[in-house]
Amino acid sequence: MDTARLLAATAAALAVGLAGLAGVVIAGSSGDSGSGAGSGRRSGPALRWSPGACVTRDYALTPCNGGQSEVVALASDPPGPGDCPDDTDDVLRIPGGRTACVRNFLEPHPGAPGGGGGVLRPGDCVALDGRERPCASPGWYGRAAALAPDVAACPSGTLDTLRESASRVICLGAGGQVLDRGACVAEPATDVIARSAVTRVPCDSSRAWARVLSFETSAARCPAGSERYLQASAAHRPVTCLDLLSK
Repeated sequence: MDTARLLAATAAALAVGLAGLAGVVIAGSSGDSGSGAGSGRRSGPALRWSPGACVTRDYALTPCNGGQSEVVALASDPPGPGDCPDDTDDVLRIPGGRTACVRNFLEPHPGAPGGGGGVLRPGDCVALDGRERPCASPGWYGRAAALAPDVAACPSGTLDTLRESASRVICLGAGGQVLDRGACVAEPATDVIARSAVTRVPCDSSRAWARVLSFETSAARCPAGSERYLQASAAHRPVTCLDLLSK
């Protein structure tokens, strides 16, 4: 998914990214009712955004003898942590300054861990901007091991972190471009760079320049045998100690 997939309701609508959630803007009045049937006369009871309501592929309310997904909860806009159930597949912005958490009736379920949609949770893959990406697709930076209020609350074994919002960080484990001991990197243009500029490569690649020995808080703490180091400001592990492979 694009974790913040927002479709503008009008040309003047403001698209707001929901970090860690897939969002779609639903056009409509400020009331609770809505329908995909257009502006013609509506028969039967009014359709309302409420748990149990059914939604079409085009994100419109529909009688529950049809539809692709079901509203499983309503939440504020943007939803807070825990406002949507873990199995939410998508989050829709609806009239009234709210969001609807929906789940597909049938597979695929993008809200499943690694699926690229729904609620960000452990097992999901994220890009450097903190937005979720399908683990089966290229372009993601790391895999979430946990979500925490700050870096200090991340579990032991956390290899890197990304800021998801002002109140939450994503604790990353192994996988993707996240470096670990024994990983190899290509030679960067300068010694002091952003961690995003460090390129992980296979150790048997002709581009492999150095192998990671450890991560430290300062260069003085690098172990014996370290010939170079990379320093990344504002990183979870600011100094990466390296053993050169190509000299």
